[in-house]
Amino acid sequence: MKIYCFTLLFILSTFVKAQNLPKDYLSKEFHKERREALRAKMPANTVAVFFSNPVRNRANDVDYVYHQDPDFYYLTGLKEPNSVLVIFSEKQTNAKGLSYNDILYVQEKDPRAEMWNGSRLGEEKAKTELGFDYVLNTGAFITSDVNYNSFNTILFHNFKDDYRDGRSSTDLYNLISTFKKKVGFSKSDVSPIEEQVYKVIKATPIENSANVAQNIGSYTVTYPELNNNDQIKKYINAKDDSERSDVKTYILNLEAEQPKYNTKMLGGFMAELREIKTAEELKLLTKAVKISAQGQIEIMKAMHPGMSETEIQGVHEFVYKKYGVEYEGYPSIVGAGANGCVLHYTENNKTKVDNDLVLMDLGAEYHGYTADVTRTIPANGTFTKEQRAIYDIVYKAQEAGIAACKVGAAFWESNAACQAEINKGLLELGIIKSLNEKHNYLPHGVSHYIGLDVHDTGTYGPLKANSVITVEPGIYIPEGSPCDEKWWTIAVRIEDDILITKNGPVNLSADAPRKADEIEALMKKSSPLDKFVLPKID
Repeated sequence: MKIYCFTLLFILSTFVKAQNLPKDYLSKEFHKERREALRAKMPANTVAVFFSNPVRNRANDVDYVYHQDPDFYYLTGLKEPNSVLVIFSEKQTNAKGLSYNDILYVQEKDPRAEMWNGSRLGEEKAKTELGFDYVLNTGAFITSDVNYNSFNTILFHNFKDDYRDGRSSTDLYNLISTFKKKVGFSKSDVSPIEEQVYKVIKATPIENSANVAQNIGSYTVTYPELNNNDQIKKYINAKDDSERSDVKTYILNLEAEQPKYNTKMLGGFMAELREIKTAEELKLLTKAVKISAQGQIEIMKAMHPGMSETEIQGVHEFVYKKYGVEYEGYPSIVGAGANGCVLHYTENNKTKVDNDLVLMDLGAEYHGYTADVTRTIPANGTFTKEQRAIYDIVYKAQEAGIAACKVGAAFWESNAACQAEINKGLLELGIIKSLNEKHNYLPHGVSHYIGLDVHDTGTYGPLKANSVITVEPGIYIPEGSPCDEKWWTIAVRIEDDILITKNGPVNLSADAPRKADEIEALMKKSSPLDKFVLPKID
């Protein structure tokens, strides 16, 4: 009876825990459909191999909180490290007669490791929860008899080599090392400039090789790394056609001996897929954006000159956590005064913001999808005359940039619209002397895609419906700039996340006020945090 009760309690507690987990992750059907969409782009008789992100060390025996590779998550839904996804362009059959078109390799179940670091899905749960028909542990990847040479092309992302050799024989280090050996991978094989020179050598008739060798020799001025390739160096310095013929033969034989792998094609395919968001993705991304906008709203009410940059950051991130956000999408930027002129300022250690403008560029990452929202507000609640003048130029520029976000428009059209308004406004204030003056007051582009990355992958071609981009013009006037000193240390950026639709742009982050008057009005309201006072600690 006691055993029965204990078992029942265990089942009930497990059920309760399951009930308390988020229910709005991407569905397994989404990930499967995305794999099919990639497969449709793959050439015949090809295989694509994806590796999970490495575990990155923070210091000593402490690692950073793990974050999955976006492409890997997009195609699998798996959040665990030390994993591999293999996708085939056509159906395959294993020795037991099982038919499949992809394989997911996951970490083996390990009670001791799970006691320290949490539960692992394992093979069976990966099948049911992630929707895979064929799942093996990573040890099977090490011993796999997949003949990569039998495929016309092997697709994978080039390796960053930012992973450690851990204690496990099936960690990412060993998974990648094994794969490199199986496909004959070496860094020199995939150097873009060496590939280009090899193509030229292969395509050149021997009777023309002397002139081509001279041309290739001139490349070494711009690309000195070519001098490290013995065959290219031999071709350049050859005494006659015979020696250059030997090099050409070597390259042709090398190509025949090595699998035909490609480290660039896959990036293009994934950019095309991830640029256009599905309805499921837009729901999560929109929630991330709205949460980020709410963070801006709450700090507008709570802001006062005695706050520190760190405290301001904390308010934003507290709001994120109240909504169940797992991570910040990128290191939070809170720059008061001159610190706002540093585009990616992340120290956030100024102890009092005083009466400065405070530039706040932060984004919540909700279930993998990252917002990117920036507001600039006066710490004391009221813009000075100079601050307001700069702010209004940036606002006007952003309005022009958002209006340019139409289906079919060139990706950089919003940038041109913003730059034109910035230049016009700076000229009117006397900060620049002509509309065509080269300056560094807006040193960055104003748009990028967002999604599973804050700077998400995409084609950067004409804008397409259901893509989401930022529009983030700014003006930054560091101390010592060639203008009247009254403008020095003013930094303003306004950034919103814009959904491209057939009916025009939709500002997903519009909840957070952008107009100067609206910001000042909101900053007069009380905040729930006004009464949150902690004892002083020396």
